[in-house]
Amino acid sequence: MQATSNLLNLLLLSLLAGLDPSKTQISPKEGWQVYSSAQDPDGRCICTVVAPEQNLCSRDAKSRQLRQLLEKVQNMSQSIEVLNLRTQRDFQYVLKMETQMKGLKAKFRQIEDDRKTLMTKHFQELKEKMDELLPLIPVLEQYKTDAKLITQFKEEIRNLSAVLTGIQEEIGAYDYEELHQRVLSLETRLRDCMKKLTCGKLMKITGPITVKTSGTRFGAWMTDPLASEKNNRVWYMDSYTNNKIVREYKSIADFVSGAESRTYNLPFKWAGTNHVVYNGSLYFNKYQSNIIIKYSFDMGRVLAQRSLEYAGFHNVYPYTWGGFSDIDLMADEIGLWAVYATNQNAGNIVISQLNQDTLEVMKSWSTGYPKRSAGESFMICGTLYVTNSHLTGAKVYYSYSTKTSTYEYTDIPFHNQYFHISMLDYNARDRALYAWNNGHQVLFNVTLFHIIKTEDDT
Repeated sequence: MQATSNLLNLLLLSLLAGLDPSKTQISPKEGWQVYSSAQDPDGRCICTVVAPEQNLCSRDAKSRQLRQLLEKVQNMSQSIEVLNLRTQRDFQYVLKMETQMKGLKAKFRQIEDDRKTLMTKHFQELKEKMDELLPLIPVLEQYKTDAKLITQFKEEIRNLSAVLTGIQEEIGAYDYEELHQRVLSLETRLRDCMKKLTCGKLMKITGPITVKTSGTRFGAWMTDPLASEKNNRVWYMDSYTNNKIVREYKSIADFVSGAESRTYNLPFKWAGTNHVVYNGSLYFNKYQSNIIIKYSFDMGRVLAQRSLEYAGFHNVYPYTWGGFSDIDLMADEIGLWAVYATNQNAGNIVISQLNQDTLEVMKSWSTGYPKRSAGESFMICGTLYVTNSHLTGAKVYYSYSTKTSTYEYTDIPFHNQYFHISMLDYNARDRALYAWNNGHQVLFNVTLFHIIKTEDDT
């Protein structure tokens, strides 16, 4: 019994030690981000959010440990209950036996006083039996102590079980299994909602988020908007001239850590920083020319090249920061685009939609906004958005819709954290703006005004 009580003591101590409040407290991780707003035909505001990547909830391990701990305590409680029943039954026998032994001891003393009247033989036999029983007395006393200890253990385990049950009920309001199913359900609904979103109008730019600090003041970095969800390769092109090396990274994490997966030595130097990766190929402006190059990363060769007719190049019609940024290649939900200026349009911006295979111009729009007065520009859903500067205080100042062939002046500020932007491109898959901000690779979130398609829409 002493060994049993010691074992129970150790088990209880280990269980109680496991109930460290600092270990059972749960702090939720931030992962949900609102990235766009919407409005239905009735004027109701709808927010679209991006769910975090599926992984085990941060509290899952603790919740599982708590459930396992509670199960252990419940099992111990059942065992203690069985032991207690046996102990109580035996304890009644012990009490009865103790009374008999005390009576026997008293009688023996009386007989010993009158031993002169008894035969020596009978006295000796009785004394030997008593000597055999004497060692049982301390054992019986210990048995009584152990019985009390077991009763105490039973009460402590009952209290401990109540505490654990309370904690589990508190956490159980967000039980992992239930929470996980709710997250999956919400994510499915969000994806269904996203499928109903048509192209939207830019309403707000927030950020930036600094991803990395590297390279010179000028450069470009990008991902492929047509890549699958599992393909998160990043391409990195430092400087705006005298370079042909493109560095590839398998993921944003590898990009941040500097773990290159591959490098490409292009056949031509590029001009400017306004390149784009689209459907597995790099599109860039060949140095000192108005020629556009399509280079396949998988094949490692040029697939197409074509001169952009009348387009100014080599700092004839650059953005405000210069850097041979005459021809800006970009992509959005609709396709591949080139933004540039011509003498025929008095140096004002021209927008051309390109065939991604042949680089042929399919259609062009002439705007009235001077290319040299533009800080940067990007396309979202067929609308060109132009900033008024590349320096502090820059904002989206002008937009031109290729759908309606109309323009408007806007006032959408954004935070130019590092004071000089030399690349600003929209990624339709990420619904974010990639920027090169004075040697910092940063991301801006965009808020779009969406039109919600109903089930009756065709």
